[in-house]
Amino acid sequence: MTHNLTLYNSLSRIKQPFKPIHEGRVGMYVCGPTVYGDAHLGHARPAITFDILFRYLQHLGYKVRYVRNITDVGHLEHDADDGEDKVAKKARLEQLEPMEVVQLYLNRYHDDMKALNVLSPSIEPHASGHIIEQIEYIKKILESGYAYESNGSVYFDVPKYNQDHPYGKLSGRNIEDMISATRALDGQEEKRSPLDFALWKKAAPEHIMHWPSPWSEGFPGWHLECSTMGEKYLGETFDIHGGGLDLLFPHHECEIAQSVAAQGHDAVKYWIHNNMITIEGKKMGKSYNNFITLEQFFTGDHPLLEQAYSPMVIRFFILQAHYRSTVDFSNAALQASEKALQKLTDTYRRLQNLLPAEKSTVEVPDYITACYEAMDDDLNTPMVISHLFDASKIINSASDGSVRLSSEDLTKLRHLFDVFLINLLGVNVSNDSENTSSSKAYEGAVDLLMEIRKNAKAQKDWATSDLIRDKLGALGFDVKDTKNGVEWSIR
Repeated sequence: MTHNLTLYNSLSRIKQPFKPIHEGRVGMYVCGPTVYGDAHLGHARPAITFDILFRYLQHLGYKVRYVRNITDVGHLEHDADDGEDKVAKKARLEQLEPMEVVQLYLNRYHDDMKALNVLSPSIEPHASGHIIEQIEYIKKILESGYAYESNGSVYFDVPKYNQDHPYGKLSGRNIEDMISATRALDGQEEKRSPLDFALWKKAAPEHIMHWPSPWSEGFPGWHLECSTMGEKYLGETFDIHGGGLDLLFPHHECEIAQSVAAQGHDAVKYWIHNNMITIEGKKMGKSYNNFITLEQFFTGDHPLLEQAYSPMVIRFFILQAHYRSTVDFSNAALQASEKALQKLTDTYRRLQNLLPAEKSTVEVPDYITACYEAMDDDLNTPMVISHLFDASKIINSASDGSVRLSSEDLTKLRHLFDVFLINLLGVNVSNDSENTSSSKAYEGAVDLLMEIRKNAKAQKDWATSDLIRDKLGALGFDVKDTKNGVEWSIR
C-alpha cells in the first residue's frame, strides 16, 4: 500500500506530509539525557516516542541515521546562564570523578532503555567529546555578528539577531514580552540584554569541568552542543529534530537562532515534540522533586507506588496516549494498562495455537490497512492499539470455538500482531523484557500443572483436575478448556 506519513511540525503548528530532504534517507536528531541521575518516567516518554518514529521510518524502507546526544557537561540548564554544574555537583557529593558520574548514570540509562525495548540510536555523541567543534561553531556565530565577548564569556546577541530573523518563531513568543517577563539573575551584568544566552562561559576557579578556548578557560553553553553535533553528524540541513515539549523554549528556540547565525539558514525541516508526563497536574521531573525513577517503577520501591510495574507495562502505558497529549501518572492508570497489555499478550499466544478451518465463519476487517493509516496519521499509537483490541475479539472467539478462521485470515491476523504489536509498538510478549531464566521457570511450572491436569482429566480424575484449576484460580490465574487444549493466563 502507499503510505502518506504526516507528522505534526511544531514550527508550522500543523500536520505536514513527511518528505525527506534526501530520497530514501532520513536524518533524525533527538535530545538525549543529562546524565547526573537515574532516568525517570519523564525520560521514558521521549525515548519511546522517538523509538516508535525510528522503527516506523525503517519499516517504511528509509535508511535512518538517528543521533541521540548525551549531555555530560551538566551546566547552564534551562533559562539560567549561572549556576553549579550538575555533573560536578554530583561528583562532589558522591566523591567521584565527573566522568565516573557520567558513565555510572549512562550505564543505568542504557539498562533502562534496554528493559523498555528502546532501540539504540545510530550515533550517541557526548557533549564533552565535541568541545573543539563547539568552539569552531562559536567562531562562526561571532563572524556573523550575532555574538559578543564579555569578560572571557561569549553571549548570543538575541535583540540584534531578532532585527534580521524572527527569534521566537518556534515557540510563538514575542521578544518584547520575553524581555518584560525575564527575571533578574546574578551574573546578568555581563550581558547586553537579559535574553542573551551563553555560548561560552569563563570558568570560576572552583569549576571542575573546563577547557581552553580563544576567550578563556571555560565551558560551552547548554544550547550549543545540539547545534554543533547535529551539523557534524547530519549536515547543515536535516529532516527531524525531536525532544520533550519542555525543550521547545528556550533550548530549541536557541538552537534555531544559533544555526541561522552560523549557517545563514534553518537546519531542521520538522520539529517534533512529545508532551509531558504529569503527576497531580504538575510536570514530573528532577526540578520539581516529584519524579519516580524507572528502577523504582520496576521494583515498586517508592511511596507513591502501590506495586511494581514491568518495563512493558510502562511502555504500553505511554503508547496508550498520543505522543502530543499529556499523560497523568496514577496507579489506577498503570494497573489498567497492565490488565490491557496482559489481554493483548494472551491473545497473541492464543493466536499462535489456532488451527485453520476450511473457511471463516466471520468477516475479518482489514485491520492491517487501518493500523497503517493510524501510524501514517502522526503516529497514532492509541488507534493502533484500539484496532488490535478489536482484532482480539475475533481471535478469542476463535480460541473459544464460537467462530472459525481460514488459513488466509489467520495469516493476516498473525501478520497484524507481528508487525504492529511486536515490531512497531515494540512490545515484548514475554513475561519480562529480558526473558530471564526465572520467567522461563515460572511458565514451565504452570505448564507442568496444566499437563498434570490434562492427564488427570484423561483418567477421569475430576477431583485432581478441579483442584488444580481452583487453586490456580485462587492465585489469580484463569484456566480455560478450549477445543485446542487448555489455556492459562493471569487475571
